[in-house]
Amino acid sequence: MADGTALTAPLGLLAELTHRCPLGCPYCSNPLALDKRADELDTQTWTRVMHEAAGLGVLQVHLSGGEPAARRDLPEIVKAARDAGLYSNLITSAVGLTAQGLAKLADAGLDHVQISIQDSDEASADHIAGYKGASVRKRALAADVVALGMPLTVNMVVHRANIERIEAMVDLALSLGAKRVEIAHVQYYGWAMENSAALMPTREQVDVALAAVERLRAKHHGAIVIDAVVPDYYARLPKPCVGGWGRRSLNVTPAGKVLPCHAAEVIPGLEFWNVREHSLSEIWRSSPAFTAFRGTDWMQEPCKSCARRDQDFGGCRCQAFLIAGDARATDPVCHLSPHHARVAALADERADVPYRYRVS
Repeated sequence: MADGTALTAPLGLLAELTHRCPLGCPYCSNPLALDKRADELDTQTWTRVMHEAAGLGVLQVHLSGGEPAARRDLPEIVKAARDAGLYSNLITSAVGLTAQGLAKLADAGLDHVQISIQDSDEASADHIAGYKGASVRKRALAADVVALGMPLTVNMVVHRANIERIEAMVDLALSLGAKRVEIAHVQYYGWAMENSAALMPTREQVDVALAAVERLRAKHHGAIVIDAVVPDYYARLPKPCVGGWGRRSLNVTPAGKVLPCHAAEVIPGLEFWNVREHSLSEIWRSSPAFTAFRGTDWMQEPCKSCARRDQDFGGCRCQAFLIAGDARATDPVCHLSPHHARVAALADERADVPYRYRVS
């Protein structure tokens, strides 16, 4: 790295197999311009990527989308991950994946399943997803996962419409047989930014929700692991986004571009290398996008002289660009940022308007 810090191996690979998805979630984190089906990597290329990832030091691969089950070759991709020695986690909407399809994935070596739920209330969940009957199908697939003896994680994306039912959603996760629940407040990038006024909770709602999470952790200790991602817009300090830019993980898009983080394409001027032309090792070590914000030499004040610069790495580069207009700026979430007032203003912007659903 430019500041002399040794480059370590990445631990995780987010493999976005497709942007196709049956749901229209208003907080979708995929980019505004989706990759087309015709541009998706083929089975052979994904197989090579899995083996290159393992050779680079990656331990876990998260098979995501869109809805990864939209790909007919998903069992072959899962097998490629297993053959490469990677622990595989399927991130699924559960819509479009049957019990028979899940069994094939288990036979191919799938290690773990993560199912998203939109709410504990069925009508609300279907409304948020933009898909009638989605909630029933999610519960059915969760039962199939548990019946196969596979570990199940339930992911809950939290926003104004469901934030007051966190306890009920954790109860639902327990009833489904999940051993882990991920409570993730909406991160306002991509499509979610388009719906921020409809999704943003109040500060009071966030404080109540955070207290509820602590109570639930104590109440269900030993029965389920509860991970929680605090909403950026109500934080005092930024989080170390993806463990620091280009430090711990890679993201391969459906069309083969390799990103340091899921939202990196929002930053103009970055050059993303593609697995069609470069190996993962080359991309990890030398590609312009990965080296752009490694280390600390790129930082501006107040990050440059901050004692936390090696802990939070300046926060999120995408958020800095989206709010401050400068990807090198201090994450505006930080109370020391000269742009922090803009975060507070955005947090106050809310309206009771219909969602703009995502269509893939």
